[in-house]
Amino acid sequence: MDSAYVRNFTFGAEDGLSSTVGLLAGVASASVPQTTIIITGLILIFTEAMSMGVGSFLTEQSVSEFKTRRDLPLSKSLPGAVVMFFSYLISGLIPLAPFALLPSSSALYFSVTLSLLSLCFLGYINARLSRTSIWHHASRMLILGGSVAVSGVLLGRFLKSFTS
Repeated sequence: MDSAYVRNFTFGAEDGLSSTVGLLAGVASASVPQTTIIITGLILIFTEAMSMGVGSFLTEQSVSEFKTRRDLPLSKSLPGAVVMFFSYLISGLIPLAPFALLPSSSALYFSVTLSLLSLCFLGYINARLSRTSIWHHASRMLILGGSVAVSGVLLGRFLKSFTS
């Protein structure tokens, strides 16, 4: 397996989970209507998936051209960008799903829980691919990715105090 695919998959999935749950947790902590949370989440997921895919494409093209000192065909960087786009898009839907399916009173709890479990699973997948410590990868992904969710909740509560 090409390391560029692993990099793009991991980056897209981690960012899709962490930034989406961080934003949703922050917005939900500010006590906005549930429809606002869902619309905000959908806009974030789609625009960030596009941005991450485009960013991956441009970065891979730039680095490859820098190394070879010549223009390269666009098809060289496109597969990694597609992996980035879809890993962000699909992962971003995980923390959003509870807000679409559950009442807002329990959606935040389930969103954060599903995201943290998914981050652990992503760490597990990376450990299996690299044949390294599962505990190390899963806990690192949980702690670092989970800190994004916590920051979203804290910022949402802090900003809510100014509007109350």
